[in-house]
Amino acid sequence: MKLYEVKGTEPHFTGNLGNAKHRWGLPGIQTCAVCRAGGAIVGLQYPCVDLSGLAAKELEKLSNSWPVPFEEFLRLRELVRPLAPPGALLEPGTRFGPLEGIASGHFGQLFMQNPWSLYLRRESLERLQEVGIRGLKGCPLNVQFRVKRPPELWELELELHGRLHPNCLPLERLHPCPKCGNDPLTLPEKFWIDANSVPDSLDTFRLRDAPGLIIATERFVEAVHRLELCGVIFQELEAR
Repeated sequence: MKLYEVKGTEPHFTGNLGNAKHRWGLPGIQTCAVCRAGGAIVGLQYPCVDLSGLAAKELEKLSNSWPVPFEEFLRLRELVRPLAPPGALLEPGTRFGPLEGIASGHFGQLFMQNPWSLYLRRESLERLQEVGIRGLKGCPLNVQFRVKRPPELWELELELHGRLHPNCLPLERLHPCPKCGNDPLTLPEKFWIDANSVPDSLDTFRLRDAPGLIIATERFVEAVHRLELCGVIFQELEAR
């Protein structure tokens, strides 16, 4: 099976979500005393997760992305874990809840505001589901338009699956930090996917080794083209 990276939005579409952001998120972490890493990751987004039932003082902390001590991050992560999907990866910077803000311009049937988020119109989601594309779970955006009949825009909540092939990784790979768990692995300039790690029950997902990378199967790409759902660019990936 061929695999593709969802690479970006076709340049002639003018749609823009401006400063829209997810309602809640785990904060970044302060510099680790052991590995000296800190900050947050991008690409871990669970827009269908509702944290509104948590105490107001906790929601205030989950609405501020400013780095916190590692111990405080661990406490907040365990507070959120029961509300997250089973097996969800909850790292510093993980976002929750619908995207909120201002929207403007003309959006394609599918589009990306940034390289790690995949959005689509409601009717596009329904058409893809009707033709059997697997694993599509979406959440409506809470964005405001200045037009009378705005489109209904949704964000896909994507599971993490698949690994980089071992042969494209450094021979002497550093281990994750024993204190904060930070993995120093970065996406190689040239890489390929381990075909044996790809799920056979999903047609789009995030790469577990690099959550900012959105992968689509050949079935997904063919359905998008057949249904003439314009808006995003696909680039074939090598899988071994």
